[in-house]
Amino acid sequence: MADITLNALGKKCPMPILMTKKELKKMSSGQTLELIVDDIGALKDVPALLNRTGDELLESREDREQITFMIKKA
Repeated sequence: MADITLNALGKKCPMPILMTKKELKKMSSGQTLELIVDDIGALKDVPALLNRTGDELLESREDREQITFMIKKA
C-alpha cells in the first residue's frame, strides 16, 4: 500500500509529470507514491523524470487504459 496515491486520470502530458514532481518534493525519503494515469506518454516520461530526480520506480503495470506506477522517494 502506497503512502500517497496521485490520481492523474484524464490528464494529458505534461500534467501527470508536473503533478508527480510536485508531490515527490513534499514527500519524505522512503515514502511511496502510487501514480495512476491514462496517458500512454507516461510510460516514457515517468522513468525519465525519476532518472533525473533519483527516485526509484518500484513497479509499473498496465491494466487496459490505466497505467499504475509505484515510486519510492529517494
